[in-house]
Amino acid sequence: MIWLVATLVVFYSMRYLAMKIRNPLFNPLLISLIILIAALRWLQVPYETYFADNEIINYLLGPAVVALALPLYQQLPLIKRKWKTILSACFVGSILSMIFGTSIAFLMGADAQLAASILPKSITTPLAMAASQQIGGIPAITAAMVIIVGLFGAVLGYPVMKLFRIHHPLAKGLSIGTVSHALGTAKAVEQDYQEGAFSSLALVICGIMTTLLAPIMFPILEHLFFH
Repeated sequence: MIWLVATLVVFYSMRYLAMKIRNPLFNPLLISLIILIAALRWLQVPYETYFADNEIINYLLGPAVVALALPLYQQLPLIKRKWKTILSACFVGSILSMIFGTSIAFLMGADAQLAASILPKSITTPLAMAASQQIGGIPAITAAMVIIVGLFGAVLGYPVMKLFRIHHPLAKGLSIGTVSHALGTAKAVEQDYQEGAFSSLALVICGIMTTLLAPIMFPILEHLFFH
């Protein structure tokens, strides 16, 4: 279980440093990934060995996601009052995320399979991989894109919102959850309990919307760029 211990030590050490440094670019998850990947490559440890040691952490991901239901329940009165705003924001955010990501991929010369792999990048990994496979993408590439997008959201999301003077917890939470799924939501929970609740709500709603809309959106985008 040496890699389980190593993972916990590296992550909590980086989290402690992040609390001291207070720089959004010093994201503990990002720095931990860099350190652990470098260590695995240097020691030539197969990913399968690392995953086997850390299987308990992977198992705990499910209960952690379910635990997000508690802050959602606590924000239920506000959710009931703002349900139209929430659904509208998630719908528009899901559509724009699919359009921008896929359009950029096509404009940069990606083929249909690669573009399909990129389209569901902003939702949580299991749903993104399922949506990717459904429209002819490569789930493994989709999983990598989900991690990259989540890290970008976790690192840059709050600085960008600060730049544009976005302060309302509902707006901030929905924005983070819409574009950077669970990784962004984890950052939102650290920043503000209420923002974390709305981010987790957006994570779920946008995941469902993207999964349902991907088979409709991708053929339309493919037609626009290839015909």
